[in-house]
Amino acid sequence: MNQSAVRRVNTSVALRALAVSAGPMTLAALAEQTRLSRRTIELIMDSLVEAGWVTELDRVPTSGNAGRPARRYELRAEHALLAAVCITTSDVSAVIADVRGRILGRAHRLLRAYQDPQVTLDDAAALVLEALDDAGGSTDRLRAGAVASGGAIDDDGVVRRLVHTTHWEGVHLPEQLRRRIPVPWFADNDTNLGALAERWRGVAGDHDNVVWAILGNRTGLGILIRGAVHRGLDGAAGEIVEAQSIPTCSIANRPVAWLTSPDPAERSVALGRFAAARAGDTTALAEVSEFVENIASILTTLSWTIAPSLIVLGGGLEDAADVLLPRVRTALRDARAPAVELRATGLGHDAALIGAVKLALDRMDTELFGPLTPST
Repeated sequence: MNQSAVRRVNTSVALRALAVSAGPMTLAALAEQTRLSRRTIELIMDSLVEAGWVTELDRVPTSGNAGRPARRYELRAEHALLAAVCITTSDVSAVIADVRGRILGRAHRLLRAYQDPQVTLDDAAALVLEALDDAGGSTDRLRAGAVASGGAIDDDGVVRRLVHTTHWEGVHLPEQLRRRIPVPWFADNDTNLGALAERWRGVAGDHDNVVWAILGNRTGLGILIRGAVHRGLDGAAGEIVEAQSIPTCSIANRPVAWLTSPDPAERSVALGRFAAARAGDTTALAEVSEFVENIASILTTLSWTIAPSLIVLGGGLEDAADVLLPRVRTALRDARAPAVELRATGLGHDAALIGAVKLALDRMDTELFGPLTPST
């Protein structure tokens, strides 16, 4: 490696150390973690401060230390911003995050015409700019974005199948958004990103093989195997709504199943039915029992095929977790399903957005923090 390449790798190692640190780091701590000399780290930090990536904090004397206080540095995570967009059949949401994944700005709007991909993507791009404004950021600091959407989305971000419509088939989501906002874009199915988010920031951090499930009015599975998203052929993995032999649609229009509807009015009705069930209403309890039977049937099949160690219920199901989880667990035990752990999402309706931020961070890792080893 020439000296320029060595400097870049060393700078990247130091910047990454700050990025994953829980707080500020001293020169000595950086030198120890990166295994670089103190003088090399000092020169790197000076260059990163000048470039705007790092802030040098005020020196703070420590008790019992008669020497000069240590120099301390902190990543300016907001120096580079990432966009995340989630598109449903009725609305679109966007967030802006820094390179630590902290959400700094938000925006939301109803879609004008979901069946028209170009109009919908225009809406999504406009919303990113609104969220960027809410974050107090500027387009020159936006480094990348990722979009979460329904349907089978392949590794390149192309929509291959979308239930109930053909208008979106063949739409290259990253390419279309890049035309509107010229930064690198990535795309994946919303449930895949829900699973990715849950392992990163939610309730699945202690599991490697995870399924993140939306069941009810909307149905889909996000699958992690050994911590990585499993998309399958053309992104079809988890799109069980397309499988006619699995009874995913049999209760899709029941009021209790509207927990996972993108329509706020329908979700409100569903929450009302669960409130009635909690109060002992026999009709509502019967509706819940039918819903639980449907969920348990799907999860039993899932537990014998993918056999994850954890299934996370999300997409709105978490809003009735106190009612659903104990009943579904009992139903799975009665069905003699494998002892898969069952939890509700800890991320709520932000799951797909947080997963999209993580996707952008993962795909842009080298561009943001540079290579850890020289390319060959």
